[in-house]
Amino acid sequence: MNSLPRISDTEWEIMRIVWAHHPITANEIVEHLVLHDATWHPVTAKTLLNRLVKKGALGFDQDGRAYVYRPLVDERDCVALETHSFLDRVFAGSLKTMVSHFVEEKKLTPGQLTELRRMLEQSKGSE
Repeated sequence: MNSLPRISDTEWEIMRIVWAHHPITANEIVEHLVLHDATWHPVTAKTLLNRLVKKGALGFDQDGRAYVYRPLVDERDCVALETHSFLDRVFAGSLKTMVSHFVEEKKLTPGQLTELRRMLEQSKGSE
């Protein structure tokens, strides 16, 4: 898992689009970005695409004048790396402390608490 590239917050926005829609052109990526946030500029998106290629997170093929991107890293692996990093940085690696924090601070609804209990029970059953 350590061979995975570190992906910045803005790069995550691009990676989520590529993971969901690959193969996808640079222009299609920009369209998706602008659809959700009109402040995205095509030059910024293309700069980030180039960074992700250099990091080894994305690969591309040229189709005429279009660049068609595909992920070179698995989304689940990147999420797992980022989750562990967050847990270590913010909660000193303690899952119990993190869950307690979110339960106390987020004021979970009864439905969310029921879902959390169900997930914990399922996890307990798979041990």
